[in-house]
Amino acid sequence: MVIARKSKRVLLGLIGFPIAHSATPTTQEAAARAAGIEAHYHLIEAAGAGREDLAAMLDGIRRLGFSGINVTYPYKEAVVPLLDGLSEQAAAMGAVNTIVVDNGRLIGHNTDASGFATAYRRLGRQDGNKPVAIIGTGGVGKAIAFALAGCGVTRLRLCDVDRRRAEALAGLLGTRASVEIAASAEEAAEGAAGIVNGTPIGMLPDRGIPIEPSAIHASQWVADAVYHPLWTPLLKAAQKAGATVMTGRELAIHQAVDAFRLFTGLEASEAVIGAAFDSVTAAGETTGHAA
Repeated sequence: MVIARKSKRVLLGLIGFPIAHSATPTTQEAAARAAGIEAHYHLIEAAGAGREDLAAMLDGIRRLGFSGINVTYPYKEAVVPLLDGLSEQAAAMGAVNTIVVDNGRLIGHNTDASGFATAYRRLGRQDGNKPVAIIGTGGVGKAIAFALAGCGVTRLRLCDVDRRRAEALAGLLGTRASVEIAASAEEAAEGAAGIVNGTPIGMLPDRGIPIEPSAIHASQWVADAVYHPLWTPLLKAAQKAGATVMTGRELAIHQAVDAFRLFTGLEASEAVIGAAFDSVTAAGETTGHAA
């Protein structure tokens, strides 16, 4: 569902923690200018928000004239029961990263899924019945699993420090794909066509890597949902191994294009969003601080 907007000004935001590094304000405001409207994008950084806190914030979104908001770690699943409605895909996976305000009703969508699907298709892979390993099965991991299944990947290997969470995602996927639960990231990656990091491991200030570099091979593709830094320890290891690499830039840009369409009813310029994203990440690399 696309919401038609007549206003030349929109108020948008992002709920999550930590989000000081987020490129989304810059990309969404740039997309708005290019489309001939004005947007103000507000960061709503909330650490340790419980159900009541989230409900209060969402009620404020509803009452204060927001056109919509994005939701990021760690609240993509926690907001779901607080919304008035969900898109079919968001309901299926139980995770939301985009909320549209529609006549006072909060409707949840998942542009992580649609954005990752676009990025994956552009890789030009023909993975078919070869397994793809997904490390981390929280909000973004769920979206990536549904995206891959929707793109024709028939086998998924899930790995999570909380095995119950991986098992729950397997249940949600149902017949969309054949799912295996791996005991470790290395086990998940063995013989896999691709490896995806859906955890915050590697996002600054963390400098960890979610898998042993020796488990990555040149025949594989490796993607990271993290984009701060753009070249995470995982992607550096993948590049060194000769694997095909997808940085978090691709997911960030494509999900932003889809979110802008939902917020405004207008098409965003992918080139404009990409340039805005690059300016933020370049500034972060130059200063050594979160953008």
